[in-house]
Amino acid sequence: MRRLAAVVAAALAATACSASPPSPKPGPGPLDRFTTQRLAWGACTPYGQNDFEKQTYADNALECASLTVPLDYSKPTGETVTVGLLRHRATDAAKRVGALVVDPGGPGGSGMMAAASLVQPAGELAKEFDLVGFDPRGVHASRPRITCRSDADQDADRASDIESDNSPAGVAKQLAEAKDYGAACVGHTGAEFLEHVGTREVVQDLDVLRAALGEPKLTYLGYSYGTQIGSAYAEAYPTRVRAMVLDGAIDPALDLPRALITQTVGFQDAFTEFAKWCAPRPGCPLQGDPTAAFQRLARPLVAKPVPARGARKLSFEDAITGTSAALYSRQRWDYLAAGLSQLEHDQGGNLLDLADSYYERDRQGHYGGEIDAYFAVRCVDFARVTDRAAIDAAHRQMLAGAPFLAGGTPDTSELDICSNWPVPPTSRAHRPAAPRGLPKVLVVSTTHDPATPYQQGVDLAKDLGAALLTFEGTQHTAFLSGSACVDKAVGDYLRTGIAAGTRCT
Repeated sequence: MRRLAAVVAAALAATACSASPPSPKPGPGPLDRFTTQRLAWGACTPYGQNDFEKQTYADNALECASLTVPLDYSKPTGETVTVGLLRHRATDAAKRVGALVVDPGGPGGSGMMAAASLVQPAGELAKEFDLVGFDPRGVHASRPRITCRSDADQDADRASDIESDNSPAGVAKQLAEAKDYGAACVGHTGAEFLEHVGTREVVQDLDVLRAALGEPKLTYLGYSYGTQIGSAYAEAYPTRVRAMVLDGAIDPALDLPRALITQTVGFQDAFTEFAKWCAPRPGCPLQGDPTAAFQRLARPLVAKPVPARGARKLSFEDAITGTSAALYSRQRWDYLAAGLSQLEHDQGGNLLDLADSYYERDRQGHYGGEIDAYFAVRCVDFARVTDRAAIDAAHRQMLAGAPFLAGGTPDTSELDICSNWPVPPTSRAHRPAAPRGLPKVLVVSTTHDPATPYQQGVDLAKDLGAALLTFEGTQHTAFLSGSACVDKAVGDYLRTGIAAGTRCT
């Protein structure tokens, strides 16, 4: 879902590919010019997409490059695109193990920013591994970049609460808006490129990256949607995996409606945990029945948005988005509780800030493009659902799974947008299998993860024959997020490739 899905405060959600890309053959071949390319590492500042990224990338310990890959792998001599890369070299050459390639999720999250932000918390791992982040094709610093809406269009969409109108006229407007959105994506990005932005192609790009880095086998850390990329790579190139961590794992067997329904249940679970934490604290407005209390606060916004920042107001949709974004991390719970208290007094500043962080909107009103990339990838990664009855049934189940959503409707735009997407899907949900030659994979799953509920990690670990690390907590993803137990278990695995079932509290 646009409001609740995947990556967000940093990361975020999805399902895996069934189509296995063709493996490049040894010796001379059509992909040689890509797999043997020399990466021109240099300053990272030119790759920054906003002031914060440019400030982060000014660190002289970081270096960046662009990886050239085919637009269409079935036509390797045809048009090419570029994938943005960031590297922090291992600081102890004597202990260096290799390159650790990172993707943070989304779809639409920046792997370059993820790698830069992980250098400090990685600690000893940053001495032993080159940390390499990549922006999947179409995302952030990769070119071309997926673009559908202007900044002004995005602001206008967020201010509108059309999705809470379930009348026949309201539904008709929602469908018309979904079609217009797809047409805008084609107009700004091009149909041919949109046909080749799915996980199917990203997995092939990842193998080209592995080869261009000079790594005989891939060491990989994927968060959220990054686990989709990782599990698909493991199926396609099992003998090219050295070690693979899938944190905030997703069950590739879920189709789009079931993935969304499962996710709403996860957000309700996290909201319940937040409400338990909040209720005893002075000023918390979630007293008694937390769902009813939240509805009382948010529902009036449908008809009457409240002042937030400057001339901007907080809409019902942004209140839901901001609340959901804060559920990704306990570190945001204080800010969320204060925001709900503000809402009691008709002020929406904190919740608007949280929604802005989800949408990657900076103070100047510019968007990072994650939402457009999210829809573009999701809509080609799932088989299309066009049966209106099936879509309506899924909407009802989503509401039943997450009653805290203010008594209105969950953000149902994803099913509508994908049912009208202008290019066909390139993958579909399937149950993965552990191919011959795949080494032991480590799956990390958190018991109260809102975006990728715990059972999905359990199921993925079973299907891949992987070791399962269970983290008892309420947050989205766990590695390098404050748990010494998780960090030690994952770090030891990345060094040795040896994994066993673990439980961390």
